[in-house]
Formats: sequence, C-alpha cells, structure tokens
Amino acid sequence: MVTVVVGTQWGDEGKGKIIDTLASKHDIVARYQGGANAGHTVVHNNQKFVFHLIPSGILHQHVISVLGNGVVIDPASFFQELTELESKGIQVTGRLFIAENAHLTLPYHKILDQIEDRKRGKEKIGTTGRGIGTTYTDKYGRIGVRVVDFLNADIFYQKIQVALELKNYLLQEYYKEATISAEKIVDEYSKFRNKFKELAIDVSAYINEAINSGKKVLAEGAQGTFLDIDFGTYPFVTASNPISGGVCIGLGIGPKKISRIIGVAKAYTTRVGMGPFPTELEDELNEKLRTAGNEFGATTGRPRRCGWFDAVIVKYAAQLNGLDEIIITKLDVLSGLKKIKIGVRYIYNNQYIEKYPLDTNIFENVKVEYEELDGWDENLNSISSYSELPQQAKKYIDRIEELIGVKISEISVGSSREQIIKR
Repeated sequence: MVTVVVGTQWGDEGKGKIIDTLASKHDIVARYQGGANAGHTVVHNNQKFVFHLIPSGILHQHVISVLGNGVVIDPASFFQELTELESKGIQVTGRLFIAENAHLTLPYHKILDQIEDRKRGKEKIGTTGRGIGTTYTDKYGRIGVRVVDFLNADIFYQKIQVALELKNYLLQEYYKEATISAEKIVDEYSKFRNKFKELAIDVSAYINEAINSGKKVLAEGAQGTFLDIDFGTYPFVTASNPISGGVCIGLGIGPKKISRIIGVAKAYTTRVGMGPFPTELEDELNEKLRTAGNEFGATTGRPRRCGWFDAVIVKYAAQLNGLDEIIITKLDVLSGLKKIKIGVRYIYNNQYIEKYPLDTNIFENVKVEYEELDGWDENLNSISSYSELPQQAKKYIDRIEELIGVKISEISVGSSREQIIKR
C-alpha cells in the first residue's frame, strides 16, 4: 500500500527529513508533483544533501526512487543533482526512474517565468523563477514537451518549434526581449537523451505492479497545502496540487491504494515569497526564529518569513488531506522563549472566523486571536524520549493536538535522523 507525506503549511515543514526517516521501511519513494523549485534538506552520514527533484529516499541503498508524471523535470537541474549525488558516493544506477509522460521544464520556461513575474510589478507573486508555473501552463495548454517526446530527437525538435512560435512572438513583440533558438535548445539538450532513455518508464504501471506484489510505497510532494493551486492562498501558490489528492493523478494510482496519510507541521510557521501570512511576526522575534531555525530556502536561499503556529490552517489541512497523524518539526527552535503563542481563530469585520477562508482578500485582512503559553529554557537537541521533554513543551504539543483534532505521533528536535521523538 501507499503512505503519503504532505506539508500542512506553506512548505519547508521538514518533509525531507521525515521522508528520509520513513524511507528505510519502504521499497519505493515516489515524488508526485512540483519541480526543481522544491528543496528538501537531509543530513546523512554527516553530509548535507539538498534535493530538488530526486526523492531523498535515494540515500537508502535498498530504495527505488521514482519521479511521477505529475512532476515537471528540468533536465539540466536533474543531471546536476544526479552528478552531485554520485560525487558523494551515492550510486543511483537501477534505483532511479522517471515517468515517460512527465513534462519537461526547458530554457524558455525559466525565461518567461522571470519576465512574467517581473512585469506584474507590485502584484508579483514572487516565484522562484525556475519555470515551474510556465511548464504547467504549457502542459495544460497542450503545447508541452514530455519525456517520451524528448526520447525521439525528431519529435523533440518538432515540439520545440511549435512551442517557440508563440513564445518567440511574445518575447519579441510584447516583452521586447531576445528570441530563443529551437536549434540551440535541441543541440544543448541532446547530451541528456541517452540517460533519459535509461531512466524513463511507465511509472503508473510500475507502481501499481509493485503494490500488487506487496511492495511498500512512500509518496512525497513538494511545497505545502497552502501553496496548492486549488486550495492555497491563490494566486500566491504553486502550479500543482501538493495535497494528498494529488498523489493519485501525479503517480497514476487509485485512491484505494493509499493506506496512510501523514502531515508534517513546523512548531511555528514560515512562508517564502509573497502572499498573506496572518501569524507573521514583524518584530525581532521574526529574525530570532529565522536565525535559530536556519530559515533560508533550500533552493533559492531566500530568507523565510516567520510567525507563530497557526492552528486554523493546520486544522483545515488535516481535513483537506484526510490526515491520520501529524509530525511536528523544529520544536527545539522555540527553546528559550518566555512566552509562545498559538493562533486559534481569526477575526474579520468584528466577526470570528473559525476556519481558513478560501477568499484571499479576507485571509490577508484577518486579525488573529492567540492563546499564550509558557515557554521553556531547556535545549531539546539531545532529548530522545517524550518523557524527557520539559513540561511546558508537552503542554504546547498537547494544545496543538487538541486544536487541530489529529494525533501528533512524532516530534523532531534537530536536523539529523536520530533527533526525532516518538510520542
């Protein structure tokens, strides 16, 4: 059966570490959406690995890693990541596959992504500029280029020509920018073709056969629930579905194959880029949390905005994803704070709002009602059992669990695999 791990906030919840921890008990780790704008950081054998496309399960020698059709693959980024892994002694031959029907992120996607966001001016979304949204746009506009198209040099050239007819017109006539050569892209990317031929398979068939033979599959996404294209803080969202429902489409499996859904939530809240963030801290505490939690984007290095734990959004995420349990990460970062707050409900136009509003205009203008709890001074990094946690830390975890209505099964108190406490 399939276990799914999802982020319950705006991404960066620490899913990479959780996936890495769970991977040892699974046979396949499969990525179901997103692109090279994602970043999972994992510490393995005292080495730091930053994953953008390849599932972090690749660090386990017995695990097969798979990129599903819901992922958009940047060949250049993919091969850079592959080379870095091999340079650190991680062998991937026979343990990594990509979906034949996954779409490719190409140079013009990145160029247009950056131009389009810049042209939005004060309304810009703050994308990573990695061409993810523009790749999905082409996918749904039916002028995308899939892995299977890339495998045939002639078809690849034809597809690029079709796509560039429109792109070059926009670049030249509307944006007043330089046009892009189809021949140059075809020539530049030909060096990746043989490797792609080795890795490309029908991922849906592969995973379904594996499930039927009793294999255990771990499904991982990028970003978090509130960057979901449908349920997130639109338009400040990603271009795909990170929620658990995205697994079925992004891997080509039926919903009955999913047996367990695990949510990951940071002990506070962070967000990268633009968009509303009700519990955001504007004072020196923002910088304190950012520094203590090393809150900088794994892909872009951008500083993350920091705020108190928002129980309203995590409760909604629990419902939306059908969570069976939640893992809380980075509890250790809160050590040393005298008082810790939890956002418990919103106020808008002098009325209480108990659940996350899909209207972004309302969401960006809500006030937050907080509960304040006592903090703790103890360093949590070396604690290995729940009973050893300070009493106030336990009260904090208990209150979060009560507010979101889903059991908290584990708590992470550091970046390494060992720094996780079962509850």
